[in-house]
Amino acid sequence: MIPVYQRILNSASKSKFLQCFHIKVQFNSHISYYSVKDIYLSKDSIGHKAEVKGWVKAVRKMKDNVFIDLDDGSWPEKLQVVIPKSVVPKNLTYGSSVELSGKLLPNQLKKVELVLDDIKVVGPCVVADGYPFAPRKSYSADYVRQYIHLRPRTRILSSLLRIRHGAALALHQYFNGLGYCKIDVPVLTSNDCEGAGEVFIVKPDSEKLIREMGSPGMTPEEAFFNGKTYLTVSGQLHLEIAARAMGKVYCLGPTFRAENSRSRLHLSEFYMAEAELAFVKDLDSILKLMEGLIKTMCQTLMDTCAEDVHLFVKTQGEENCLNIEHLLKSPFTVDSYDNVFNVIDNHRSLFTEPLKKGDPLSKEHELFLVKHNNNLPIFVVDWPTGIKPFYMKAHTNDSSKVHAVDLLCTNVGELCGGSLREDDFDTLVSKLKTHDLEDNLGWYLELRKFGNVPTGGFGMGFERFLQVILGIPNIKDAIPFPRWPHNCKL
Repeated sequence: MIPVYQRILNSASKSKFLQCFHIKVQFNSHISYYSVKDIYLSKDSIGHKAEVKGWVKAVRKMKDNVFIDLDDGSWPEKLQVVIPKSVVPKNLTYGSSVELSGKLLPNQLKKVELVLDDIKVVGPCVVADGYPFAPRKSYSADYVRQYIHLRPRTRILSSLLRIRHGAALALHQYFNGLGYCKIDVPVLTSNDCEGAGEVFIVKPDSEKLIREMGSPGMTPEEAFFNGKTYLTVSGQLHLEIAARAMGKVYCLGPTFRAENSRSRLHLSEFYMAEAELAFVKDLDSILKLMEGLIKTMCQTLMDTCAEDVHLFVKTQGEENCLNIEHLLKSPFTVDSYDNVFNVIDNHRSLFTEPLKKGDPLSKEHELFLVKHNNNLPIFVVDWPTGIKPFYMKAHTNDSSKVHAVDLLCTNVGELCGGSLREDDFDTLVSKLKTHDLEDNLGWYLELRKFGNVPTGGFGMGFERFLQVILGIPNIKDAIPFPRWPHNCKL
């Protein structure tokens, strides 16, 4: 039987999808605006006139001509432009924005270049005033991160933004091909889904409004919505609602964690892809959905963003990036918590702290297991009940275990987490009492009273996925505008 992700990749929808990326450009005799990507991908651009717009990345002065490298954000390679010295504007510097027109001709390296007819400097760049990125210089990620408002102009970050775009489109295409409905889950919520207390509380900034709207005994955090409201940590509970009407649903959106961590592994705001499906009775269905999603996204990125992906391989080092070809042809490994505990315990001398049976895996344990598995992803299933959230379904014959899964991958450790959801009304009542959640989640119990069905789902950190395939060591460099404690610029 052909896996789901292969059926999607082999379908007619793939060719339609890829048209969004590889545009066949028909060059005409008249001058038209083209992107650098159009010029590079077209086989018939040579000899035609074109107008391009973008930013100057470098300026090289020769005897008779000035050469500039032009970047318009559409392609990782720059377009070389040849400018006769007699027409070079005085305010042309690297960093300037320009509009150019000329003829596309081959250079000595058999690459296409633009021989200039006309140039207009749209926005000069006053380099002396502190423009931070000089041509042909490499900067550390820590340095570049100081200039969040200018960071997209660097080659590596612009490549990341194109890859993020391609990965998001691939994700939507995958779920759409399987009949899933995208649900826009709220950012503001009255629930702490994970129950860990790592939430941001929302309240009005206006003290006058708080006084006007608040009732006696209410705190400022309760005045506006008549109760405490948080920035969401997960869309799962809302997807469980929608799944009981739509069957198969998913979302991709921002989530928030109020963790006091400035490590390379955490963000205060990040993106999560989550899916929920109804009438699911075994965890294997969730595992297949997760594996299909990751393989489809990887394959699509290699089909549509290969140049950008290869830039990361070159920059980060092949040994730090995911071997996508190896991943695509290899099934993901599935193992139980008990078995991986034994593997870790047999190698206890390799770890800074030993793992106690029943405790969560640390990051070093997760990365060790992936390396031990030939750097291929590994599903860890059948987790101890005590270290997993209340909504996970217990094993019928062993209440000490729940039907839960973590997917471990290179570079990040846990990439995805999922489970079957507890669908038994009485069991869920008991769990909510234990966690003191009866008042906030009465509606969650009602889902089990009115036309209930078994459901299951998972969540995947979008930035972590990018870290896995691109070898990005710090999650702050996998998102355009990172937020972490003491840093919320812009």
